[in-house]
Amino acid sequence: MTTTVNPVLRVAPASPAEAAAHFRASLALHADVSDVAAALAADADPGFVLLDSRSTEAWDQGHVPGAVHLPTALVPERAARLLDLSVPVVTYCWGPGCDGAARAALALAELGYRVKEMLGGFEYWVREGLEFETRWGRERRAPDPLTAPVGADHCGC
Repeated sequence: MTTTVNPVLRVAPASPAEAAAHFRASLALHADVSDVAAALAADADPGFVLLDSRSTEAWDQGHVPGAVHLPTALVPERAARLLDLSVPVVTYCWGPGCDGAARAALALAELGYRVKEMLGGFEYWVREGLEFETRWGRERRAPDPLTAPVGADHCGC
C-alpha cells in the first residue's frame, strides 16, 4: 500500500533550526513597507537612507518623501557622492514584479554598503495609503483593503 503525500509536504519542512536561520537571514535582507514608513515618521533619525532605484521618469511619477534617487545603473559611479558608507541603505523599486531594488542592493553591497530591500516597493507604499511625492506635489490614495486593512495592523506583527 502506498501513501500519497500532498504537494505541500512532498518535500519535508525544514528543521526548526534551519527555518530560524533562513527567516533570520531573510529579515536581515528585507524590510516591510509599513516598518519603513513607521521609522521615517518617527521624530528620530531612522538610522538608514531610503533609496529609490528607478528611472527619472518613474521618480517623477511618484516616490517616497525623503528618499534619495539613484537609478540602479548609476549606483557604481554615484553611490559614494550620495551615500555615507557607515549608514545602512534600504532600496526600493516599482513593486514585487521588479528586481531593480535587488539589483541596486547587490551593487551597493559590492561597494561595501550594508543594505536591505523594501518588500513591495513603491507599489505597496501607495497601496498602503502612504503619502508620496510627484513632480506636481504630494498625494495620498485610499488604502487597498487587501494590503492595509482599516483599523488593524496590516500583518498582525
